Amino acid sequence: MTLGAPLLPSSAKRAASAGDIAACHELLRKGSKSFFAASLLLPKRVRMPMLPVYAFCRVADDVVDQASEPGAVEALKARLAAAYEGKPHDSPVDRAFSDVARAYDLPREVMEGLIEGFAWDAEGRRYETLSELHAYCARVAATVGVIMSVLMGVRDPKAIARACDLGVAMQLTNIARDVGEDARNGRVYLPLAWLEEAEIDVSKWLARPMFTTALGGVVERLLQQAAVLYARADLGIAMLPRDCRASIRAASLIYADIGRVVTRAGFDSVTSRAYVPLRRKLWLLSRALVAPTPRPSLPLAAWDAKVDPPPLPEVRFLVDACARAEISR
Repeated sequence: MTLGAPLLPSSAKRAASAGDIAACHELLRKGSKSFFAASLLLPKRVRMPMLPVYAFCRVADDVVDQASEPGAVEALKARLAAAYEGKPHDSPVDRAFSDVARAYDLPREVMEGLIEGFAWDAEGRRYETLSELHAYCARVAATVGVIMSVLMGVRDPKAIARACDLGVAMQLTNIARDVGEDARNGRVYLPLAWLEEAEIDVSKWLARPMFTTALGGVVERLLQQAAVLYARADLGIAMLPRDCRASIRAASLIYADIGRVVTRAGFDSVTSRAYVPLRRKLWLLSRALVAPTPRPSLPLAAWDAKVDPPPLPEVRFLVDACARAEISR
C-alpha cells in the first residue's frame, strides 16, 4: 500500500492551473450533490486531484450520451489516449486530467472501462442476469471506487475489491431508485430474467409503467443484493488512510439510505422517486465523522467472516489492472 502521493509531483511536466481546477470543481458541484457533500470530508491531497478525474468522467459521459453520429466512443478513447500521452486536448478538463492521471499512475484500463460503460448506456443495452448487470455496474461505478482508492494511495487488491463492492452497491441502489424514471425514458436496468420470473412482460410494462407487487419484489431483491455489497464494502474502509475514511463512510451511508427510503415506500420507485432530505444527509455525515470505521455486520450466509470475500468476478479486471500498475511503478 502506497500512501500520501502529492497532487502533482515534480515528474509531471505541467501543473494544472488554478483556472483549470476551478472549472473541474464547478462540474462536481453541479453534477452530484451527494458525492460533492461527501467529498468535502476528504483531505485536500485527495480532493484536489479528484476534481479533474471526476470532471473528465462527466464530460466523457456527456459526449457519449449526446453523440448523434457513430465514432463518438472511438474519438473519446483517442482523447483519453492523448491525455495519457501528455498531449491533452486544449480544454481545462483535459489538461487537468492529464496531469493527475499521469502523476498518480491511474490505470488506463479503468478509464477505458468507464467509457465502455457509457457506451453501453448510449446503445440502450439491457441485462439478462444479475451477473450482466454487475458487469455494467463495474464499468460505470466500480471504476469510480478504484479511482478514489488510487488517488488515496491505496492499491492493495483486497482494498480495491472492497472499493468495487461499494461502487456496485451504489449503482444497484440508483437503479432501484430510478425504476420509474428509467421506464418513462424507455429504459430498463432490472435483470430481465428476474422480471420474467415475476411474470412481468417488459414490453407491455414499458408502454405503461406502473407499480405492482410483483415489480416491488424485483426491486426488493435488487436492494438485498446491494445490502450484501455495502456490508462487504465496510470491510474495506479500515484499509483506507484514516483521513479518508469518514468521506467514504458518509457516501456509503447516504447511498444506502436511498434504499431505506425505497423500502419504506413499499419498494415503489415508479410512483415517486426516493430522495434523502438534506437534514438526514447532514445527520449521516455527522455519523460518519463520529464513527468513520464501521463494525462489519455481514449476513452469516454470505461467507465466512474470517476470510476476505473474493472480488466479484465482474470487477476482477479492475483489480488486476491496479495490480499490474503497482508492479510497474
